[in-house]
Amino acid sequence: MSGAVVWITGLPAAGKTTLAEAVAAVLRTRGQAVLVLDGDRLRSGLSRDLGFAHPARAEQVRRTAEVARIAAEQGLIAIAALISPMRADRAAARAIVAPLPFIEVHLDADAALCRSRDPKGLWAEALAGTRSGLTGHDAPYEAPEVPELRLSAAEPVAGHGNAVLAALAKRSLITPA
Repeated sequence: MSGAVVWITGLPAAGKTTLAEAVAAVLRTRGQAVLVLDGDRLRSGLSRDLGFAHPARAEQVRRTAEVARIAAEQGLIAIAALISPMRADRAAARAIVAPLPFIEVHLDADAALCRSRDPKGLWAEALAGTRSGLTGHDAPYEAPEVPELRLSAAEPVAGHGNAVLAALAKRSLITPA
């Protein structure tokens, strides 16, 4: 099977990493080589020199896309779970990966849902005024206009995982279950 990139975008606490890990777990049980590129993990190493202002966020997206492309060239399914708030940056990621398959997944959640989850306390900090620049609070998020998949974060992850797997199978990137 060919490699590909699945790019999951959405607000903080929408469930991007949870979805990425769920899809990766299924793919691994099927013998598919997969790499999850989580924004927080990348910021603890590869991108630890970057901040959260727009130029640094664009660079985070670029670096992730470059790693994802390399993985996909080797036949892996690379799943990037990044806020990646700006459409232009996601378009640049798609261009970096081209001509390999790129599936943009918008994990659609409103701020209220994300605040109710808030596993890292980011929304609470933003509301308390101790954190600024939180995407969806006081920093912009441009939702994808025409992603390959738009999934409601209010629905269970299991169904979303199946939707991502179906999108990969539809493109003959994995064998259908």
